[in-house]
Amino acid sequence: MSKEPAKKPARKSRQKKSAALLGLGLDNDDGHKRITSGEKFLIVGGSQQTHEVMTETVVKTFEELKRRAKRLETIDPRELDEIIDKAQPR
Repeated sequence: MSKEPAKKPARKSRQKKSAALLGLGLDNDDGHKRITSGEKFLIVGGSQQTHEVMTETVVKTFEELKRRAKRLETIDPRELDEIIDKAQPR
């Protein structure tokens, strides 16, 4: 009877979490293709006004994340939702 070597438990891989925000505007009727991107966001489409609102919202969102010393990859989704809601221009 031969003994097989004991198997080592599988190691959990330490993958870095990644996250990004995506803004998609669907109200474009002027034929322009609008794309704005940053390190952790992409905004595509929309009318000029919609695209500007989405861009301003994302910029303010990242400013608030920085102020709170939070990272997009680790923030609670409910807190992020609150930040985005407050960042939208009124």
